[in-house]
Amino acid sequence: MEMVRSWRQRVPDNFKFSVRCHKDLTHKYLLSPRKENYEILNRLLRICSELRAEIMHIQTPPTFNPDEERKSILDLISSVDFGNVKLAWEIRGKVSDGTIKLMRDLGMIHCTDISREMPAVGSDILYTRLFGHGKHNLYQFDDSELLKIETSAKERGQDNVYLTFHGARMYSDAARLKVYEKSGTFPKVTKAAGLASLKIVLEEDAVFPATKSELIEKQGWKVFDLTETEHVHISTLFLKLPDRKYASLKEVIGECIYL
Repeated sequence: MEMVRSWRQRVPDNFKFSVRCHKDLTHKYLLSPRKENYEILNRLLRICSELRAEIMHIQTPPTFNPDEERKSILDLISSVDFGNVKLAWEIRGKVSDGTIKLMRDLGMIHCTDISREMPAVGSDILYTRLFGHGKHNLYQFDDSELLKIETSAKERGQDNVYLTFHGARMYSDAARLKVYEKSGTFPKVTKAAGLASLKIVLEEDAVFPATKSELIEKQGWKVFDLTETEHVHISTLFLKLPDRKYASLKEVIGECIYL
């Protein structure tokens, strides 16, 4: 708890924490009303109190079927005093009508990635974990996607909106959206534009020789500055490359000149 208190002390007063629920609760004890789960929840609520966190996030695995565990979940959650803390439930798998009703009955937030799907349960709070459309979290949002996220969040009309980025460029994505909200313009991702910007991004970790498909898979999810005002995925350019193996970064850039 001393460590938790130090987190709160090291951030500005208006900094918002959320707390991720320990996986034993969801993966080992399957949200059942047993002693271990009550101990986990009580400790997490103490942490929420120290951090002044309003959200406790719960993620259940794809193998977990809420319909089969409905009574256990209801017994557990309804018998705990969460105070001002709201539970945000991220369900990895299909969300049935029964689960939707359960979340409504318990006042839970349906946590989704709103770049992929919107919550099925209404709430005064929107809590979304944004991974994007890549493999696992290997993704960076371009301007149009960030704008769609912001528009989707505002259209819901919630009192509080938590946009939590979890992609490989999460800090950059969050910062770029914040700049847009203040200025109405998305900032550049590099200090250059065009092929110079592409070169800067690829120099980070591109490995050669590489085929066109390998380049798209490993580099296409990244964003570069096509122009001073257009910031797009590298894949939009690489999809136009001739289908062959490239020996070097210089060779790729040279081919892109003609696209």
